Amino acid sequence: MQRQGPAPVTGSGVPSRPSAKDREAEEREAEGGEAGGGPGPGPDAEAARPGREDGRNGGATAARGRFATVLRSPDALNLVPLLLAGVLWLWALPGIDFRSMDEFGLLDRFPLTFYAALTVLTGGFVITLRRAGTAPLWPATYCAAMLVALKAPPAILYDTVRYAWASKHDAIISRLLDQGTVHPGTELSGGMSAYDQWPGFFSLDAALVRAFGVDAAASFINWAPVALGLLTVPVLILVYRTFSDDWRLVWTGVWIFQLANWVGQDYLSPQGFSYLLYLTVFAVVVRHFVLPGSAGTLRDRATLDPAAAAVPPPTTTRQRAVAVLFLVPVVATINASHQLTPIMLCASLFALCLTRRYRNLGLLAVTGLIMLVWNLTMGRELFLETLGTLREKAGDLLANSRPGFAGDPTGPGPELVGSANILMVLALGGLAAAAVLLRRRLVRSALPLLLVAAAPLPMVAVNDYGGEMIFRVYLFGLPGAAFFAAAALVPAAGAASRAATIARRTATVALPLTLVAMLAGFLPSYYGKEGMHYAPPGETALTRRAFDRAPQGALILAATGAFADSYYRYDHYERWFFTEQEVDENLRMLKDPAGYLAGGIPAGRPAYVILTPTQGEAVIGEGYLPEGGFDRLGKALKASPLFAVVEESRYGLVLRYRPTTTG
Repeated sequence: MQRQGPAPVTGSGVPSRPSAKDREAEEREAEGGEAGGGPGPGPDAEAARPGREDGRNGGATAARGRFATVLRSPDALNLVPLLLAGVLWLWALPGIDFRSMDEFGLLDRFPLTFYAALTVLTGGFVITLRRAGTAPLWPATYCAAMLVALKAPPAILYDTVRYAWASKHDAIISRLLDQGTVHPGTELSGGMSAYDQWPGFFSLDAALVRAFGVDAAASFINWAPVALGLLTVPVLILVYRTFSDDWRLVWTGVWIFQLANWVGQDYLSPQGFSYLLYLTVFAVVVRHFVLPGSAGTLRDRATLDPAAAAVPPPTTTRQRAVAVLFLVPVVATINASHQLTPIMLCASLFALCLTRRYRNLGLLAVTGLIMLVWNLTMGRELFLETLGTLREKAGDLLANSRPGFAGDPTGPGPELVGSANILMVLALGGLAAAAVLLRRRLVRSALPLLLVAAAPLPMVAVNDYGGEMIFRVYLFGLPGAAFFAAAALVPAAGAASRAATIARRTATVALPLTLVAMLAGFLPSYYGKEGMHYAPPGETALTRRAFDRAPQGALILAATGAFADSYYRYDHYERWFFTEQEVDENLRMLKDPAGYLAGGIPAGRPAYVILTPTQGEAVIGEGYLPEGGFDRLGKALKASPLFAVVEESRYGLVLRYRPTTTG
């Protein structure tokens, strides 16, 4: 190896560092020398220098280098699945044939690329958990992406309002906009007076309609599940971070909450809105209502689970009083919007009072007082009516826990949905129970969350809430259950014991498999009955024509209220949804449908019957009628001289009652 000569010495005695320009010049000269004595200075040398094309090539090389650097970075593992899932999902959207749904809803109408997109998102989310503590933006992005992927297709594709109940709420908002006020003392058919007695949510939506400059809430109503879901995520993070410092556990809890929230209460509804406010109140309480001196040994990290968070700093009586003043408007809005949520809120605050940390009896008293004042003023009629039913319903656990009045769903599609619902509940409950048993030190610090998860259970012994109580109990217990289910799947980091090592290795396989299984359970639970949630424009037009044709005060009969626009102009008509009763009574009705319905129509009252394909899906899916019962019903009414066909098409059947005809 040839030894180089001594470096030139500057005035400081230190070898000088060549500048960037000097190095470039030396490199060009070296390249010229290697080429065999290239041209020296002058025009020929200038012509031989790299031109613009070489500059472009150099820029492209630099861009490729930067792209290669990105691919080698840790973020590439997070970005690639997200982009791939997005491409697959967008590719799948035009192929979702929602207009030809059968008894399986959208399950067999989703293309394979749709399922592939959801699977890729799940895998990508699991990858992001490796750096959840240092790069929390990636799990957040995946949670938002999964929420949009799961619940945005109806909002993007459907040309009518999804959910019969959403169209019902659209009718309430439209009436409020037309009349400009509510009438809590006016008796309306079908229990619709209650919406004037709890108008908070609908008043807000009416204001949104005015603010957006649209004709009705139907313009944005299908986006409610996405909007409410995105707003719920930061509130859940606040709650979960109160009890855990492990971002992996927190984000997994949020993910599980989304997959387990299949009960369908996230549409534009008082329940969906008040549920968000309920979670907000809960988050504020657990973070800012810790009593001084109540933490005790929970301040000692050595006694806690490695994933447990430190107890929030205590607050003074004055600070808590100020916080109560800020919460009063939120609690009042909940009471003005929904009947059940204030009761669940009081139950949750009572459960928190069972712990030393959150024994805030003053907050519980204020919340209960606001609820009582509203129930005895605006909601007095329904409140007293509900109290009158407690004697026969209280303590009847079997009846109160039964969903609706219906029997067992009929047909493979509805049966699949029922099985998926049960399996989802068992899976979530089993995982949460496993965490309670195996991670007792975490339970010790997160005990308030566990108590609040169990707080709704006694409600099943009190009332059936129109056949909905079992679903609402599940909904209000879901945040805590999702947290502990995540704790079962995300073992504590840092522990060096053999058991901890086995747990981490097991979780490496169990976590992705469980999340995929829960995804598989969510889809039939949420979309398996979609045939009764979507009605084509022709069906809604037929329904509206039937209402417009009927004189004011007429009686409108339908098999069920679960069809679009069933409450159109609801303050002008009486309604009778004649299969929404015990199954035995429906079987008796099917023996002579015309005679049965005629016997329930008051003398001298104009009456019309509306039967639509959506109703047919609903009565089978909910188990109101046996398979084939809806078709028999329509044929029997058409053949009867007591009813005359007014309109018939593939979108439905409208009949007029003819009481003067005896046949």
